Amino acid sequence: SSGINAEYGGKAENITITNYKGRLSKEDIDRMVSEAEKFKSEDDAHRDRIQAKNGLEAYCFQMKSTMEDENMKDKNGEDDKKTILDKVTETLGWLDNNQTAEKDAYDHKQKELEGVCHPIITKLYQAAGGAGGIPGGIHGGMPRGMPGGKPGGA
Repeated sequence: SSGINAEYGGKAENITITNYKGRLSKEDIDRMVSEAEKFKSEDDAHRDRIQAKNGLEAYCFQMKSTMEDENMKDKNGEDDKKTILDKVTETLGWLDNNQTAEKDAYDHKQKELEGVCHPIITKLYQAAGGAGGIPGGIHGGMPRGMPGGKPGGA
């Protein structure tokens, strides 16, 4: 028998292909193992692409929520709010039109959006005197997904 280790959704699986009663030739088994390895790498790439897309979308909604929060009305200038909301709207439009983009494209768009949002959010954070009054989980650091942000979430 031949075996392959595969990991799906964070759960390790062992796939064993056993040749009972000579039904499969060695070549058939080798081909099946090779296909399983190929599909695993395709699955990994697909998972990474979806995670990047979902991360970008979540970041957009986090920034939109932060800018529209009632507690932020007196802390952010209308220009800053408009700058972020316009960039978020542009990015969400891009996402709608690029549902099958590659991971690198999503990563690039996230860095682009962070480049606009990060300086403004940092300024708001400092103006608020630290963590107090800033919604969206900035308490103790920048939101997840922002440079210097906490891994795992706010």
